[in-house]
Amino acid sequence: MVMQNHLYSLVETASQKFPRAIAFYEKGQEYTFSEFEEMCKRKVQWLSEKGVREGDFIALWLVNSVEWLSWYFSLSRLGCTVVPINTRYGKKEIEDMFCKSSPKALLMQKKFRTKSFLKLLSSVDCSALESIEFIYCAGLDPSDSDELNGMVFLSDDSLSERYGESKVPCYLPVPNGSLTSILFSTSGTTSGPKLVMQSQSNLVTHANNCARFYGLDKQGMTLLAVLPFCGAFGLNAVLAAFSGGASTVIIDALDGKEAALLMKKLKVTHLFGSDDMYKKIIDSCDEEKPFPDARFFGFGAFNSSFHEYAINAWSRGIPLFGLYGSSEVMAIFSAQDDSMTLEERIKGGGKPTAGDSAKIRIRDLATSNILPAGEPGEIEIQSPTNFIGYLNNDEATRNALTEDGFFKTGDLGYIREDGSLVYESRMGDAIRLGGFLVNPSEIEAVIKKVPDVLDVCVVAIQNQGVNVAIAFVKESQESEDLENQVIDACKLSLAPFKVPKYVFKVSEFPATSGPNGLKIQRGSLRNMAESAIGN
Repeated sequence: MVMQNHLYSLVETASQKFPRAIAFYEKGQEYTFSEFEEMCKRKVQWLSEKGVREGDFIALWLVNSVEWLSWYFSLSRLGCTVVPINTRYGKKEIEDMFCKSSPKALLMQKKFRTKSFLKLLSSVDCSALESIEFIYCAGLDPSDSDELNGMVFLSDDSLSERYGESKVPCYLPVPNGSLTSILFSTSGTTSGPKLVMQSQSNLVTHANNCARFYGLDKQGMTLLAVLPFCGAFGLNAVLAAFSGGASTVIIDALDGKEAALLMKKLKVTHLFGSDDMYKKIIDSCDEEKPFPDARFFGFGAFNSSFHEYAINAWSRGIPLFGLYGSSEVMAIFSAQDDSMTLEERIKGGGKPTAGDSAKIRIRDLATSNILPAGEPGEIEIQSPTNFIGYLNNDEATRNALTEDGFFKTGDLGYIREDGSLVYESRMGDAIRLGGFLVNPSEIEAVIKKVPDVLDVCVVAIQNQGVNVAIAFVKESQESEDLENQVIDACKLSLAPFKVPKYVFKVSEFPATSGPNGLKIQRGSLRNMAESAIGN
């Protein structure tokens, strides 16, 4: 039997294998796999009637929902590329996405909570909307006329429920799996984010690999989908659950207490997310063992040391495993396993979900040599799910790849003797001290053990011609001697060149909000340090 490699095949296969099983829980409502396929069929018909065709770019601006997923699968059946709009975006970010992708249509919702997407759209520069031929807006009503700004909208009435069985139009060709399915936005620079192109076949392959690897194909598995579907981390997890026939509990925005209650009520077994997300959920629970059904909770640590927190979580029966991934190679690309010691299984990295078909190597940037096990350097990956490239940016695509096709991740890490990966930090976050490349989390872990330290972030700057470590510390309670306590603790545990030269107190770290949560702006901290010491 020939395996289908287009994304919509996941819908058809799941509907055949698990027709009456629950695919999604959302706000107290259940959707079976067969019901979800019916939703998708109706949308395929509607989109086809509106002139949407293979190769079209379609923007999708909705919060996490069954609707988001049904639009996405339906557009994939037509061979379209989805341009997902992060619901946290502001005017400039939306304009940037539209200008870079030139979508033919926009599918959106009117608002979410107190944020009016309709009002925000009306403020967008008209030049960014030139390519859009029509806009569908869920929840539109006559009272919104003042905010339509001359744009042509289609309302819910145009997508009314069809009676009887819906069918995908017979004239529609089956899409080729090599077609670009979605654009994932990378972290922005001064020129804005790059848009990562991932193909339909890559997403299908990865979903199937992850379903097996994480045990989502076992009976009775349930995923809590927390992170936004507009990002790889959120979408890859829900596609893996769908591929394996697991149920997915969808929440549109993270509330720690609400998430924890749903996890207990619906017996959630799997969860993937950021350190910030886990803290919000776990801190809302008072029970000694809050999640008895938990099988695998994978996390990515995006901020300062999560080490002690993860160890404490394990003591409460919360199975946290370190992950690795990116938009270019797919999120939840690899994970640690429970055969390792606790200290090792909570490190980022692990073994690839693609098994031996994925290759990982470590390069010394100073010599360009490939490094042996245990030696840290830049992580390079060649995998069946490596991205197609960056949209309309051939130069960036070439710069991101080696001559033999490995993706240069820009991440610092090393390979263990068993071939598994240990991720340490972004190369830009790694600091060079005393001639050595140092992972700042090593210093942060020592400082977090100082009694009055709530959190810490370490950066490096040049001072009097030498790179020195600078610690920014948040206090749990006011302490006059905290700076000396931090430096003394580091002197006891670390090499002299790793001991911070200066310690600064801050009430909050400068951070940006992304699909996976907050990320500390280490560059801003470096600027603050340079200003404070007069560099």
